Amino acid sequence: MFVGEYIVKLDAKGRIAFPSGLKKQIPAEDLEKPFVVKKDIYEPCLILYPEQEWDTHMSIMKRKLNPFNRVHARIIRDYHRDSARLPFDGSFRLLIPKKLLDDVNIDKEMVLAGQEGKIEIWSKEEYDKQRMDQEVFAKNIEEILGNDTNFYE
Repeated sequence: MFVGEYIVKLDAKGRIAFPSGLKKQIPAEDLEKPFVVKKDIYEPCLILYPEQEWDTHMSIMKRKLNPFNRVHARIIRDYHRDSARLPFDGSFRLLIPKKLLDDVNIDKEMVLAGQEGKIEIWSKEEYDKQRMDQEVFAKNIEEILGNDTNFYE
């Protein structure tokens, strides 16, 4: 669903203007719906989910985790710990909680990177640092996908 990289800056009130290139990728019927932001589990970035995508994640969690199992209950709690529902304001801006921005070292400039059903939010510096070496990337793709004879099926 989401494609592209967009550099944005926090305004004086800590809001980001949602890039028009990403806005155009949101179905018209979903433009009024909030997004959910969550700290990523593996990387120093935030994940921005459209409400429908977030609801899909929650359905999977409910099917796989039992809240009466202590380990599962802890996973459920920690998964929700660093998340917030974000409505757009009238100018299509988002106010991301300062704590979440601080947790991933975003203070002004950031990259919004479309990743199919979600958008990753990175500090510009960290995003550039995370880029995989081209030769390593090619080798990994070849190892993982190169022997898949059913790739296009």
